[in-house]
Amino acid sequence: MSEVQPKTQDELFQFLDSLGIEHTTKRHAPVFTVAESVALRDEIPGGHTKNLFVKDKKDNYFLLTVEENATVDLKTVHTIIGGASKVSFGRPEKLMEYLGVVPGAVTAFGVINDTQKQVKIIVDEALMKEATVNCHPLANDATTSIASGDLLRFIEATGHEPLVLKVAS
Repeated sequence: MSEVQPKTQDELFQFLDSLGIEHTTKRHAPVFTVAESVALRDEIPGGHTKNLFVKDKKDNYFLLTVEENATVDLKTVHTIIGGASKVSFGRPEKLMEYLGVVPGAVTAFGVINDTQKQVKIIVDEALMKEATVNCHPLANDATTSIASGDLLRFIEATGHEPLVLKVAS
């Protein structure tokens, strides 16, 4: 297990700034589920995300970033994302080890902590149709908004190849 400390929100924002990526962040009470975050919709425009940290039987890890109301079929999504088997949710310990976040704060921004490239990130193509995408900035007490194309630039800048696939219905 890596002894490297996860990045802070300030380090995330500095990284975005270094890439010339515009971002805005709204602080709010912690939200742990999509249902809890619905109250923020009027205050934060754009596409809101749901993130699924999953693994296959060969311990290949995936982060699926989809629109908050999207449905992902965990029985078949492995055929789309290149999994070796049906997927199940990854353990919280691996979530912290690889992405530096806890359950309830899973975010596409977590790949900034995956320096060993243990997680394959998949962004649903429907989410990419949104001009602005909203993600937790490594904690669930804030929401950071960036352009959808800039989300892909951010992922690439972390050394990951973002796969834009139709994984949700």
